[in-house]
Amino acid sequence: MKALLVDDHAMFREGLALLLAHHFQDVELLQAETLAQALVLLKRHGPLDVILLDLALPDSQGLDALPQVHAAAPGARVVVLSADDSASTVRGAIEQGASGFIPKTAQSSALRLALTTVLGGGVHLPASLLGGKEPAAQRTDATDALGLDLSPRQIDVLRLLIQGATNKHICRELDLAESTVKTHLAAIFKRLDVSNRTQAVIAAARLGLRLSEA
Repeated sequence: MKALLVDDHAMFREGLALLLAHHFQDVELLQAETLAQALVLLKRHGPLDVILLDLALPDSQGLDALPQVHAAAPGARVVVLSADDSASTVRGAIEQGASGFIPKTAQSSALRLALTTVLGGGVHLPASLLGGKEPAAQRTDATDALGLDLSPRQIDVLRLLIQGATNKHICRELDLAESTVKTHLAAIFKRLDVSNRTQAVIAAARLGLRLSEA
């Protein structure tokens, strides 16, 4: 697995890199301290699996970095790192395509658990956004384990939605018409009892979904 850490604080990058090296030996970690450097690395190193993105970069304004990173790496899951874990910031990040949010204020044990969830294909969000409850234990089969009654293709759509993919990207990735994608999304929203993408990602975190590509 290849990951990119984008943060302008060298000490934080070094600490997180040590944590990853110690607990996640199969992760190849690239590092950048600015958005511009990150975009260069994304172009140079090809497809990445996970991008850990700080919102307080010197050459971007908060959530504005997310669309640029998604455009440069449409297949990667982007996880926000931020000291600001207010509900409005977390929801804003999800609306901009983030598939997870890790508060930088978290203790090392909590940070390790969050990284385990994210690197394993799950969604980690602050407990404050999940009704004050920790997410359920990670589950790998939404149909059998959770009884969502989704078809295999709908699970594929949900996986890409969690990754922050747009409808157009889902169409290209799964070779589906846009009307078909919208139909699948409507079915997914109904099964999760939500009405939009942001709520679907929050529901996935609350249920502990981990949808890895087959």
